[in-house]
Amino acid sequence: MIGDSRGLGLIWNFPSLLEITGQKGEKLTKNKKIEIVNQLTDGFKTSEALVICDYKGLDTKTIEALRNAARVANVKVQVAKNTLASIAMKNSEIEGIELNKTNMFVWGEDQLDVTKVVAKFAEANKTFEIKIGFIAGEVADIAKIEALSKLPSRDELIGMLLQTWMAPVTNFTIGLDALRAKKEEEAA
Repeated sequence: MIGDSRGLGLIWNFPSLLEITGQKGEKLTKNKKIEIVNQLTDGFKTSEALVICDYKGLDTKTIEALRNAARVANVKVQVAKNTLASIAMKNSEIEGIELNKTNMFVWGEDQLDVTKVVAKFAEANKTFEIKIGFIAGEVADIAKIEALSKLPSRDELIGMLLQTWMAPVTNFTIGLDALRAKKEEEAA
């Protein structure tokens, strides 16, 4: 068992884990793998939504555009090896999701922000595919992710509510102004 500075224990049951390579083919060290797993575990535990996508066929510039859009919405995006992500998901008590092929993990504290970022990006890039999600403690299919992405955000709902509250005041003010104008015409 290997622990980290916070005392979390990780059990390594994957013999092929030592053979996982990083960028440009260099081998990831055991410490780097632990760091990646801990980073993903922390992110997954604190998130309200995790969406797993297939990024195959996207170039680096396009993936960077997704990362920039996600950064604005306070959403995290990371490409990770399935083995490391599986360990992090297990540590985060995310169950019911099987990882295969190329995966990109998108997560954040606000469910709507996460779903809006991936749905908008998937709409603009046909090769980017939403696979599955884990939202509010449940496995979510593509239909649920897309439905959530169409809901108004908290700020939009507050704006709608304020607009509804302000409508009577606005109409009253318009009525008073019309009455004032009419009285001025009659006086003139």
